[in-house]
Amino acid sequence: MLHIVLYEPEIPENTGNIARTCVGFNAKLHLIRPYGFFITDKTVKRAGVDYWDKLQLEEHDCWDDFLKSIKTEYKIYFLTRYGVNTPDSCGMKSTEDVYLIFGKESTGIPKEILRDNKDKTVRIPTSENVRSLNLSNCVAMLTYEFAKQNDYEGLKNSEPHKPLFDEK
Repeated sequence: MLHIVLYEPEIPENTGNIARTCVGFNAKLHLIRPYGFFITDKTVKRAGVDYWDKLQLEEHDCWDDFLKSIKTEYKIYFLTRYGVNTPDSCGMKSTEDVYLIFGKESTGIPKEILRDNKDKTVRIPTSENVRSLNLSNCVAMLTYEFAKQNDYEGLKNSEPHKPLFDEK
C-alpha cells in the first residue's frame, strides 16, 4: 500500500487536493501536526470534494509519533529538492508498504531528518529555472510513478461509471 505523508502541511487547498489524489489511487494519507489550518476548514473540504468519507486518514501529533506508528523495514522515501535519487531510480515497486514523505510548503522536510536519511531522499528532476514545485503537484507525480512501477495494481484502466464509447 502507498502511504502519503505530509509533514506539517500549511496550505489547506493543497491538503484537500492531496486527499482526493489519495482516494483516487487507494493511498493512505498521514498528516503530521502542527498544520497551518484546521482540518475542518471549508477550503480543505472543498478541495477534497466529496471524497472525505472514502479517505484513509491517520493524524500524528509529531514526527516521533509518526515514526513509532510504522515498521522500520518499510520503504520510506523523503521528497526534497536536495534528493540524491530520482523517482524512477529508487525502486518503488513493492508488495510491502511504501511511504512517501513530503515537507511543509514553506521549508520542506527539516534538514536534520534529511541528513539522517540521505540515501532515501528523492528529487523530482526540474530545470534550473525553479526552486520548487507545488506540493499537491509533486504528490500527484510521485503517486502516479508509484502506480506505474506497480503495474497500476488495484486501479481501473477504463471509466468505471459511464463509458463514453458504447460497444457495437
